[in-house]
Amino acid sequence: MNRLLWLLLLAVVVPSVGEADEPVTLNVWPGKPPSETKELPREADQTKPEDKLIAGRRIIKLGNVSTPQLAVYKPSAEKDTGAAVIICPGGGHYILAYDLEGTEVAAWLNEIGVTGIVLKYRVPFRDPAQRWRAAVQDAQRAISLTRSHAAEWKLDPQRIGMLGFSAGGQVAGMASILHPQRQYEPIDDVDQFSFRPDFAALIYPGGLDEKGEPRLKDEVKITKDAPPMFFVHAFDDNVSVLNTLLFAVELKKVGVPAEVHVFATGGHGYGLRHVDGQPVTDWPHQCAAWLKTIKIVP
Repeated sequence: MNRLLWLLLLAVVVPSVGEADEPVTLNVWPGKPPSETKELPREADQTKPEDKLIAGRRIIKLGNVSTPQLAVYKPSAEKDTGAAVIICPGGGHYILAYDLEGTEVAAWLNEIGVTGIVLKYRVPFRDPAQRWRAAVQDAQRAISLTRSHAAEWKLDPQRIGMLGFSAGGQVAGMASILHPQRQYEPIDDVDQFSFRPDFAALIYPGGLDEKGEPRLKDEVKITKDAPPMFFVHAFDDNVSVLNTLLFAVELKKVGVPAEVHVFATGGHGYGLRHVDGQPVTDWPHQCAAWLKTIKIVP
């Protein structure tokens, strides 16, 4: 066969790596999310040229999210363990650090054989009194939706967890402890599936402690039904390490396993981008080991 013709045929029938690696994307809700009444400007990356770089690189600051979505990134078949993690990026409930604390995390999870599912939850917050509420509604629905697709996506429905950063850590934390209190009225068959995560990792979480007081907020009520949890925080983080320490203490009181890593320095908002001289940025190694300890991955 003429070589040029062969190359043209190959280009038609074989997708590029980029095309093959495109995530499955689906809306979290079949219509408008619960309690949505206000029209926001168009969803967009709000990063400015002068914004601070993280580990020398820019980040995506996704704002005005009104249509929550899941982006499902599967590992290669030979690595796939059947476990999945729903990822909640941070951003203070104003924006989502969508690559730093989202798609880059999915890529790391794929490397250890875990399906990474990035949750694009609603921002900015809708309720000033409970900034987490709309996001937690999206998270609870996302867990049920993932379980409803477990067979199709070749997932073990009993190994579906959450991982959240900063405000996303608050979302993952609240979604982990609110069971069986669904924060919206069930709307279809998807909501027949459990919304309790099987495990959760909170990375420099915020919004859980009562500012100025060494206690958790009144709505943060932890029971023995909470899943095993993993925490990472830097002691010098401007988002107080008490968010992690107080939460972990309450888990201990009710007999829920937890692993806590507190580092002297490192600040806030590093995602999983390595920074020389800051051991906190190597937390994915400890997290991967923890996932083996609790038998989520082999």
